[in-house]
Amino acid sequence: MKNLILKNNIKTISLCFIALFILIKNTSAQNAILGFKNIEKQNKIEKDFDAQLNAARVGQHIKLLSSVPHHVGSAGGKFVSDQIVKIFKEAGWDTKTEVYQLMFPTPITRVLEMSGATNYKAKLKETPLKEDATSNQADQLPTYNCWSADGDVTANLVFVNYGLPEDYETLAKYGIDVKGKIVIAKYGRSWRGIKPKVAQEHGAIGCLIYSDPMDDGYGAGDEYPIGSFKNDQTVQRGSIMDMVIYPGDPTTPNIASTANAARVDHNDAVNLLKIPVLPISYGDAAPLLKDMDGPVAPRNWGGGLPFTYHIGPSKSKVHLKLAFDWKLRPGINVIATIKGSEFPDQWVIRGNHHDAWVNGAADPISGMAAELEEAIAIGGLLKQGWRPKRTLVYCAWDAEEPGLMGSTEWVEDHAAELQAKAVAYINSDGNERGFLGAEGSHAFAPMITEISKTVMDPQTGVSVFERSKAQRATQESTSAAKKEAYASTSYPLGAMGSGSDYSSFIQHLGIPSLNIGYGGEGSGGEYHSIYDSYDMYRRFKDPTFIYGVTLAQTAGRVALRLADADALPFDYTVLHKTIKGYLNELINNVDQLRETTLIENELVNKKAYAYAADPAEGLTTPKLTAEVPYIDFSAILNALAKLEKAAAHVEEIKATGNTAQLATLNSKIYTAEQKLLSETGLPRRPWFKHTIYAPGFYTGYGVKTVPGVREAIEQKNWPEAKEQIIETAKAIEKLSMFLDAL
Repeated sequence: MKNLILKNNIKTISLCFIALFILIKNTSAQNAILGFKNIEKQNKIEKDFDAQLNAARVGQHIKLLSSVPHHVGSAGGKFVSDQIVKIFKEAGWDTKTEVYQLMFPTPITRVLEMSGATNYKAKLKETPLKEDATSNQADQLPTYNCWSADGDVTANLVFVNYGLPEDYETLAKYGIDVKGKIVIAKYGRSWRGIKPKVAQEHGAIGCLIYSDPMDDGYGAGDEYPIGSFKNDQTVQRGSIMDMVIYPGDPTTPNIASTANAARVDHNDAVNLLKIPVLPISYGDAAPLLKDMDGPVAPRNWGGGLPFTYHIGPSKSKVHLKLAFDWKLRPGINVIATIKGSEFPDQWVIRGNHHDAWVNGAADPISGMAAELEEAIAIGGLLKQGWRPKRTLVYCAWDAEEPGLMGSTEWVEDHAAELQAKAVAYINSDGNERGFLGAEGSHAFAPMITEISKTVMDPQTGVSVFERSKAQRATQESTSAAKKEAYASTSYPLGAMGSGSDYSSFIQHLGIPSLNIGYGGEGSGGEYHSIYDSYDMYRRFKDPTFIYGVTLAQTAGRVALRLADADALPFDYTVLHKTIKGYLNELINNVDQLRETTLIENELVNKKAYAYAADPAEGLTTPKLTAEVPYIDFSAILNALAKLEKAAAHVEEIKATGNTAQLATLNSKIYTAEQKLLSETGLPRRPWFKHTIYAPGFYTGYGVKTVPGVREAIEQKNWPEAKEQIIETAKAIEKLSMFLDAL
């Protein structure tokens, strides 16, 4: 780095003066805005936008759109999409629907029973409550995991804690094998689909998932309806599609699910599991867990039920029988557009899904209501004579819950056009009172920081930036870390994993993306249950609906600024620093792994290990671990040096360029992130092409940064780690060359 600075000292000094000038200018300007020459005009537009946002209307839309169950293909789903079309049209947007034929299985048969020492038949039904007006409606989907295999199995039960790979390592130490068994796992610590995935890999023939009351019931807070946490019959529905292989309709990988699409049989889809899987309440789980025999579970495996947890196998046999209809159903995407006045072929896309497992007031309608509020306020700006320079495309996706299907099929259907025209995709999902949460393409980090300092938190009166910063500071464990967090001047934009509709945009097509929402003060156990209702939301999530306005202000500013910016606010100097931070993590991880392996092998050689329990119970003797080889990261380091120079070059153009130069820059720079895509995709899952952001193979929603390299290291696949270092370096170099040529 020093040599690079010395070789380019004259250019660097001039850039420093330019940056200093910009800093002084922006500091002295009131509400300075990245990418705008006429700051006062943009401030006026945003002020007019804010003035039209209405919390009461947000609440009305939440009540309307959550008034009926509205899963994919249901009458309620059609009602909700029709209402959204109506709201967009009344606000002045050109609105249409795009319908895809989506595989969406629903249950025909659900049986769970235990016989032997314990005889029990599970209820598999949530209890309607008089305090919750919609909890007894017809057309509610029963409690199930979508994409479970059909199956009729009988076996002993084994408790696998949270069902993560490390939990099976613990089971192995106890000599317990789940092959041929049914497993029961707690919800939490990972995405739900990881639990049956790992169970299947270890030979289990069925999987049950329950929410333990310690995590999401009376151990966390008062049960619903007194409080917001799970009562003993509440069940979390949800998809168990292996979305880390590919999301969307599993029968149409890489192509849109149109009426005439060629399909694979669902039994042959590589992202669907082959064992039956069922979610249950902790009321139904208790008799099964109480029947467990075998060793007492490790202390950190315990839960909140009033008995000692054992690993198993169970004394009694469990019978699990599931069958599904495997039908195609219409998925209705609503697409609303305002054509840009100057750059109609540059699209700023905003989206939130509208389908739910049941009524879905929190997930997703709270976010959908905020998006609709933005659309209404933008419609008001149109009536005042404003028109965006770039085209605004506001979307309401169907079929997100079963596997991001509505958005993924639309992206696959329009892939070439989107890669040519999409400036950015802005996503939201559920929303509640609390703190700003934002993740996305790190070239957007300065813009998010700037916007977060202009949006006021409705509870405290400080900016959402300051409130978020204070929260982070309080969570730190040392005074030094607290001071550092509180002194920060930038919002720490997170990296994107999966679990919402941004995935196909950024990780498949390389379209710069953001995911924005508020939360942290509306916790509860209603997620994917019949109790995710308007009554629950207005009591526990956002009683005055004001955080719907706060989300609309935040996401709306992003959309308005991207639509009208003179210089699109991509800052690849921040992306460079972010990737460099990820690389330093990887280098440290390898060093720590090497050191840990040496120490552990030394202990094994000296027989200085200890059993966790009586060896007679089946605990195995530790074995030597293969040494960690030297890993050469120089290819990525060299590529990052080039990116640093190229990113500085772009910032110089933005600082000194004339109108024509900025227009040329704008016409190309939004496609830059596509250069970070790998042509072959990630190992064993080529649909995911982004070399910097991806969901983890065993984390599901959770992100893995520099995923090809990181996961190879975690799996100790050293040849693959070397291959992925080269692949990642090539992608970073492609981005550097692209930016350098602007």
